[in-house]
Amino acid sequence: MFDFQTIDALQAKFNRLNHSQSIADKLHEDLIIRWTYHSNAIEGNTLTLQETKVVLEGVTVAGKSIVEHLEAVNHKEAILFVEQLSCENSPLSELDIKSLHHLILTKIDEKNAGKYRTENVIISGAEHHPPSFLEVPQKMSDFISWCATNFNKIHPVIMAARIHTDFVGIHPFVDGNGRTARLLMNLSLIKNKLPPIIIQNEHKLEYYQALDTAHTKGDYQPFVQLVMQQLETTLSQAIED
Repeated sequence: MFDFQTIDALQAKFNRLNHSQSIADKLHEDLIIRWTYHSNAIEGNTLTLQETKVVLEGVTVAGKSIVEHLEAVNHKEAILFVEQLSCENSPLSELDIKSLHHLILTKIDEKNAGKYRTENVIISGAEHHPPSFLEVPQKMSDFISWCATNFNKIHPVIMAARIHTDFVGIHPFVDGNGRTARLLMNLSLIKNKLPPIIIQNEHKLEYYQALDTAHTKGDYQPFVQLVMQQLETTLSQAIED
């Protein structure tokens, strides 16, 4: 169904790159800023890209809420945690997921940070209805088992796409599911020696539609295609730089 030849060829070139440490550091800083900006913007954060940059440098932006500042700082910490997890030779665990989510909501919603929801929720604008909160622990256990069983059995692009779609379909937390899903997707890519991708805020409608198609029709193709396109762009830019 999918032709991964271009991705595989670009990945081989990407893995042969040998940037100097100074260039690598600059690329890493830029990645954190853009990843944080777009992931938060999708969820309604109004900080601009430049404002996100200065907030992450410790500067307060006038006219922006404390929560928006915390969302930026927290997301950076969550990225650093993902990078830490990517270096560990162990499967994704429930503790990893809850710890990641706790970082996202720390100082914003301590009551729910790192804790599965205890109420039913709806996803605004989506046809898909997440399962009852009573089903969440078992569905998350099944999700984690599926990830461990299939990680080395399917193509990294499909694996990353499935992790995102299946996790956000369960919607295990009251808030922060989208940001957590994108972080988990990129953790999977990094573990497979691929660069993280950034779902841009400008592509939000296409992104949401692809997710809803996966959840309501069991058709993952649009979302896998979206991940492939973003990954091809990211790999091509990294190789050119």
